[in-house]
Amino acid sequence: MLLAGLDIGTSGVKCVLVDLEAKAHASASRPIAVSRLQPGWSEQHPDLWWEAVTAVLDELAAEHPRLMEQVAAIGLSGQMLGPVLIDKADRPLDPVLLWNDERALAECKVLQDRVPDIGWRTNGTPDPGLGAPKLLWLAQHRPQVIEHADCLLLPKDYIRLCFTGERASEPTDAGGTMLLDCATGTWDETLCQAAGWSLQQLPPLIASWEAGGGLRRSLAERWRLKPGIPVAGGAGDNMACSLGLGAAKGGDCVITIGTSGVVCIVDQAFKPAPEQAVLTSAHAAPETFLSMGVVMSATASLDWLAGITGVGVPDLAEQAESLFRAGRAGEAPIMRPSLNGIRTPDSLPNARGAISGLALTTDRAQLTWALLEGVAFQLLDCVEAQQGAGLDVETIAIAGGGARNPFWCQMLASLLERPVALPEGSDLAACLGAARMAAAASAAVPLSDLALTPAVERKLAPDPSLRDLLQSRHSGYRALPV
Repeated sequence: MLLAGLDIGTSGVKCVLVDLEAKAHASASRPIAVSRLQPGWSEQHPDLWWEAVTAVLDELAAEHPRLMEQVAAIGLSGQMLGPVLIDKADRPLDPVLLWNDERALAECKVLQDRVPDIGWRTNGTPDPGLGAPKLLWLAQHRPQVIEHADCLLLPKDYIRLCFTGERASEPTDAGGTMLLDCATGTWDETLCQAAGWSLQQLPPLIASWEAGGGLRRSLAERWRLKPGIPVAGGAGDNMACSLGLGAAKGGDCVITIGTSGVVCIVDQAFKPAPEQAVLTSAHAAPETFLSMGVVMSATASLDWLAGITGVGVPDLAEQAESLFRAGRAGEAPIMRPSLNGIRTPDSLPNARGAISGLALTTDRAQLTWALLEGVAFQLLDCVEAQQGAGLDVETIAIAGGGARNPFWCQMLASLLERPVALPEGSDLAACLGAARMAAAASAAVPLSDLALTPAVERKLAPDPSLRDLLQSRHSGYRALPV
């Protein structure tokens, strides 16, 4: 038996065929472009997601037909927070404003004034990345979209609709709409009214591990799959990634260093921290919640530096490590690489990067050190904000593209003063989590076995000399303007 774990990300779609032991047998991926019409704007059309999904499944069907015949269910992971508004015919009405879109800033204050305790009821303080402020912005600037909207879905919900013809969502992703009471996991009429939305325009909610419909016969025949196999409710990418790395009990922490950086901490209770811009939603494991501290630009910042220097990311990272080994990292400038705003802990969407200590002798290695260090400091800010809300951290795993840079991970271990694990296949974590939800939806595994912890490829302990250096520079980072 195999499961298809499908991740619909901001930069691309990936599908992995895995067995019940989480061993990957085949995979395929396709990139997706992001449209940025103005500074701070970020959007995609849902048709791009579906085109990428069909392309990866077409590839798998062509290259691995016998594996596809063994697939018993499909699980979904998806980029969060982007409201997909569809009409009565299930067609998207407009490009979707993505999680890092900043245009709904003024609407956040409107929402906060209408529901003063909204941060304690939903997944956080109003932020332009979240759903409800975007609905208010659309009502003001694209009223025809709101007028013809029949239902609101999230990105992976739209893909499930394309697979099955069924409208549905689930609590992990629905929390980001700010229309869901996160403690109870139900749509809330007061929150809907504040956002100018209607309960009748929201889909039914299912659990992440429940079937959200069966695969259409025409698609099953196209991809050599069995007709009607279940498509799981799925989860937001942070929840799916955490589940894929075995984080399903209180104290488990997964730090994802991707385009953004996210500190995900599991807890059995709903412990919001809206005053520090921490997001808290249901987790993809039963009776748990996930607290998320967010750094808006993580590998995106490193990619930016690679772009302007003309040097590849691996080479930049190597230069920064060599600088430290030579005892010269303390000469580097100090940087706050908040190139796309700050979420946790300051909630400053309009903030931009800052740097101090530039000199005529500053070189690429020093700039890279300052950037890697700055992202690590921002992740430390997240952990401290979450611990202030009563969350405990017992184990730490690191995932995302940044996990391929062990020195960056060593920085985090040293700053957090605890070991970090680099699990095998962490770059596939969201797909693995999606596949585990698919396994539960097909009744192939019981809920008690929903999370399957992967083997650890490497464990990194804190480095005392690195810790001392970082701590000595932390006050300079704190003093940078925001």
